[in-house]
Amino acid sequence: MNNIPTMTKNLLIVNLLAFIATMVLERGGVDLNAMFGLHFFMASDFHFYQFLTYMFLHGGFTHILFNMFALWMFGSVIERVWGPKKFIFYYIVCGVGAGIMQEVVQYVQYLSDTQLAAIPLDSAISVQTQGGVVRMTIADYLNNRLTIGASGAVYGILLAFGMIFPNERLFIIPIPFPIKAKWLIIGYIFIELFSAMGQSDGVAHMAHLGGMLFGYLLIRYWRNHPDGSRSFGRSYGQEFFENLKRKYDDRQRQNRMKAERTHGGHAADPRRETDEEYNARQRQNQEEIDAILDKIRTSGYDSLTKEEKKKLFEQSRS
Repeated sequence: MNNIPTMTKNLLIVNLLAFIATMVLERGGVDLNAMFGLHFFMASDFHFYQFLTYMFLHGGFTHILFNMFALWMFGSVIERVWGPKKFIFYYIVCGVGAGIMQEVVQYVQYLSDTQLAAIPLDSAISVQTQGGVVRMTIADYLNNRLTIGASGAVYGILLAFGMIFPNERLFIIPIPFPIKAKWLIIGYIFIELFSAMGQSDGVAHMAHLGGMLFGYLLIRYWRNHPDGSRSFGRSYGQEFFENLKRKYDDRQRQNRMKAERTHGGHAADPRRETDEEYNARQRQNQEEIDAILDKIRTSGYDSLTKEEKKKLFEQSRS
């Protein structure tokens, strides 16, 4: 746990504690899912805070296991690239966006049921339950449409990984060969679309797509407006490249001192470059590295060309 970035670790802990609390309190007759899960906005139990709280609740062990595994695997990487403030902001936007998408889908479904939509919300109807026939209002009946889970936010994290590291190869069970992140994300999108158009399986597939959609829009905004993301502070990636630049500057100073001692204590070698040539070459090399680091700070690592990445990699090894 010590190697997990701060916000990712906190999200894992909060989700696990909420899951344990849900199971424990359920035995005492307290239903946290009904209280803090996201209800349809026309239902009697809907509250705006549920757009935030629903993403910390889960319906079973398998549900939370897969979400937390993906959060740990991909969230740790994204937080190291962006830093904790930018990461948690993105996570919440994707989660809320997924909830909004789910509300829109449920509203379309509600309108498509012309008989139900024609009845006033405060009108009573008879509903068959396990305990028998129960009379309830339409608003109470709509409480059955409940959404819980961090999947929307997690799918947003998956999208961010695919956009930042599109060519990173991943091993995904049961695929027997590595697949690039960008193809994995595209595959997930098609699977969710296909599943959403099929018969209802109790999974909020459109919420997953909503998390990815809001994540995509936010990332595009940050790329088009670099100043808009600087308020989140320096990211771990920026600190890494700044440390790399300091390391590069120190090495350049050491090389200059070594060259001065060599030229000062021995006869000039006609094949050796002059001090002016050496200094000019070093200045040009440093200007190229500085330009690459500035590009990373403004547009991100994935904006570099193949040649720029190669030069930066070679510089970090030398």
